[in-house]
Amino acid sequence: MNARSQSANARPARRTAAATPAATATGSPDAFAARLLAWFDVSGRHDLPWQHPRSPYRVWLSEIMLQQTQVKTAAPYFERFVARLPDLPALAAAEQDTVLGLWSGLGYYARARNLHAAAKLCVERHDGELPRDLDALTALPGIGRSTAAAILSQAWGDRHAILDGNVKRVLSRYHGIDGFPGLPAVERQLWALAESHLPPTRMTDYTQAQMDLGATVCTRSDPACILCPLQSDCVARIHGRTAELPVPKPGKAVPQRHAQVLWLLDRSGRVLLQRRPPTGVWAALWTLPQHEDEEAAERWFETHVEAEYADGEALAPVAHAFSHYKLELQPRRWRAVALRARVGDNDALRWVAREELAELGIPAPIRKLIEAAG
Repeated sequence: MNARSQSANARPARRTAAATPAATATGSPDAFAARLLAWFDVSGRHDLPWQHPRSPYRVWLSEIMLQQTQVKTAAPYFERFVARLPDLPALAAAEQDTVLGLWSGLGYYARARNLHAAAKLCVERHDGELPRDLDALTALPGIGRSTAAAILSQAWGDRHAILDGNVKRVLSRYHGIDGFPGLPAVERQLWALAESHLPPTRMTDYTQAQMDLGATVCTRSDPACILCPLQSDCVARIHGRTAELPVPKPGKAVPQRHAQVLWLLDRSGRVLLQRRPPTGVWAALWTLPQHEDEEAAERWFETHVEAEYADGEALAPVAHAFSHYKLELQPRRWRAVALRARVGDNDALRWVAREELAELGIPAPIRKLIEAAG
């Protein structure tokens, strides 16, 4: 249980990012790993879809999907993805629209584009396989140090430390580390601690155990400390600091942006989609034509569509939050319209029937808007 009722005067001096791993560790690395593995054998997750069978490709795909996405959300996407693209060569050979279509709704689409690009590089440089080497993995798009270590430890049992968000939280609380974990000095300290706790064997289970503990017990809010195998030595639990650690990212105001989206339907009920540019937000996805303000939207409409802009039906705004700003979309809909004859291919426009929408990469708020019409 959290010892929040203890007096603040009973707390030890707070750790700083300059502290050494030896100074902050409260239990031996062997005890840390042994307790965690014993807990995992009984309470860990052993039936995740990427564990059966466990292959480098499936581990890699799962790790990319689990970046900024919870297991319960990622699991059905994973199963659908591997059913269509079962191995790395199949992913490399797939069209980008196929990859983005399978990813559609999972968000953070740069992950899918990087996954696709990395698969192609593996075919070019590594005989169609993921390389079993930390440096070679981190040289691929979308794979950082922790993701590479997770792939190596889970796919091959190699001895590498990971440091994802769950592990940062566990280590910050267990060792009482002050400072935002994203700061370079704090992150270096956490890496040193993660490496100090590595067991000599069972790296596949140990890696999964760390992620499971952070996801199911040592959660961001209201951690279940009474169930934690590390509770007897955890600095945050002993001194009532689980609500304080890890130190949150310094806050700043999230900007609010607005955009106009044009929802055009032809006489057959097909919707007009436009491919986004190859870089930027929603890069390379198919979405409704979008403009920053109504004046720009009206100019585009008059150039491209044989209809009156004023005849469009204004719909309820749609709110969507990105990691770095909030976006409010103002949709306007027209039915039974046609494009002007002079509209060229360079506009990246495409009429899409309702039954074809599932095959395309479409941002989640746009897909929900279109599908809500029935």
